[in-house]
Amino acid sequence: MRAMLLDRPGAPLRAAEVDVPEPGPEQVRLRVHACGVCRTDLHVRDGEVEAGHLPLILGHQIVGTTDDGRRVGVPWLGWTDGECRYCRSGRENLCVNGRFTGKDIDGGYAEYAVADERYVLELPESMGDLEVAPLLCGGLIGYRALRLAGDGERLGLYGFGSSAHIICQVAVHQGRRVFAFTRAEDTAAQELALSLGAEWAGDAMAPGPEPLDAAIIFAPAGPLVPAALRATAPGGVVVCAGIFMSDIPSFPYGILWEERVLRSVANLTREDAREFLALAPQVPVRTTVEVHPLERAETALERLRAGAIQGSAVISVAPA
Repeated sequence: MRAMLLDRPGAPLRAAEVDVPEPGPEQVRLRVHACGVCRTDLHVRDGEVEAGHLPLILGHQIVGTTDDGRRVGVPWLGWTDGECRYCRSGRENLCVNGRFTGKDIDGGYAEYAVADERYVLELPESMGDLEVAPLLCGGLIGYRALRLAGDGERLGLYGFGSSAHIICQVAVHQGRRVFAFTRAEDTAAQELALSLGAEWAGDAMAPGPEPLDAAIIFAPAGPLVPAALRATAPGGVVVCAGIFMSDIPSFPYGILWEERVLRSVANLTREDAREFLALAPQVPVRTTVEVHPLERAETALERLRAGAIQGSAVISVAPA
């Protein structure tokens, strides 16, 4: 089969012909139709998140058809032990032995993939392959971050990429007021945010038009943490939603004081996935996608690094 391989951290992905994987016990094999491109893929490719093995096939927002004809999705969470203290307390996202798609398990930048059947997801029938793929990480992590941000009405979204453009729609559906914080010069992202229901969009390093009840930081930039704290009202919550972030600069205690909360989100649970994938068609969530063929996966990652993608990038894995 055709696949794009990461041979070493920092190296461009390499097009290769490799053996079609054989499913093991409790696994299914999928013919991959599409795979969303996530910033975590870029972090693994660049070595900021360690690959579980090399060479590695990236990609953890997989939409495909199983050998027995079912269309399913494969997310980042690929396997947990079910026995550790986190799994036994409903926190499988923190499993000490967890394995992750596109990091420890070969992912979806290929024509076929295998996955543990217990972790594949039913997909909304109303959404096509390219449209639904970004929901499988951008949507799921964004939804978990939104839940952990609390019920505040005034929500700030920092970094308006794949996750934020999905969660903006969910938040507006819930009756929240959304404020989008982007690079000052990124008028395209600001226009996308406003078109999806945000009532304001502007410079992430400056305060918004009024204090926030909660903020979610999707961009992997540490300086956004003190910026978000300064923009948040007393009692507000700031959630860091990424798996990797550059160093957070020191900041005065005064911007955390008054019972503000700063927290992170790690991975996802299958319950997060079931809840969100049931909710998405009700909103309904509409994803803005930029489509790339499999052989241009490296180009998609470079465009993501440059901040050139509006919405989500998706790899379309058409038959050879």
